[in-house]
Amino acid sequence: MNDSALITTGLPIALAIIMFGLGLSLTTADFRGVARTPKAVAVALALQVVVLPLVAFGLVKSFDLDPLLAVGVLLLAASPGGTTANLLSHLFRGDVALNITLTAINSVLAAITIPVITNLAIEHFDAQGELGLQFGKVVQVIAIVLIPVGIGMSIRRRSADFAARADRPVRVFSLAVLVLVSAGALLGERENLAEYAQKVGVVTGIFCLASLTLGYGGARLLRLDERQAIASSMEVGVHNTTVALTIALSVMGSTEAAIPSAVYSVFMYVFATAFGYVITRRHAQARTGLIR
Repeated sequence: MNDSALITTGLPIALAIIMFGLGLSLTTADFRGVARTPKAVAVALALQVVVLPLVAFGLVKSFDLDPLLAVGVLLLAASPGGTTANLLSHLFRGDVALNITLTAINSVLAAITIPVITNLAIEHFDAQGELGLQFGKVVQVIAIVLIPVGIGMSIRRRSADFAARADRPVRVFSLAVLVLVSAGALLGERENLAEYAQKVGVVTGIFCLASLTLGYGGARLLRLDERQAIASSMEVGVHNTTVALTIALSVMGSTEAAIPSAVYSVFMYVFATAFGYVITRRHAQARTGLIR
């Protein structure tokens, strides 16, 4: 499976199209959103770039995962948030403008954070493969993550109508790729699936809940308002797992390292929806109590 043209060529192209679609939804004004809400942006980015990898590292050490599974969890932790976080934030009345700003910044940071964090994990767990030490692989990550976003933004600047028309087809394509790649990764390791599901299922489930809770609780602890806290929870808890899956399969050439992201891609939709429902309901009840 790892050597097939679908994995080595098709997946990077598919991810490039997805990131191109993400670029179509962004403008340079989104990056300027940092100036409007610097504290909110700094809190969410610190949680996502620094705290999440540390949480992931603690979990894989505690559960003594196999080296490549451990690397896969760290790769997942390093992957950015995505447009799904924006959608869920909107659904639960979060600060969507903050989500869009974070998505824009994370799309750029991912080209650096993914190789650095993943390669440190590979070195620590003595896993096979390299991502980040070799210049060519860093370029490959930049090519499939960052460049398509820039092209998409450039096209949107020239033709907002085209960007609007392309939004829905790219979203549908993104979801289809995520489903197919997740299923393919799981099927590729079907002989070890029961063992992996037992180990990785618990770790990714805890990691997902921890990410959502940290995103919300950390924001509230640092005195961000409710809408910003909801946006932070969705951005920190809902990862662009397609990025992690593609890098694990096509750049690292490891189906095993892709398993955590494949499992997480199922958990995050269920947990994020439930989490959003709980916190918004609790907030509504608190407001009702204050009014009374």
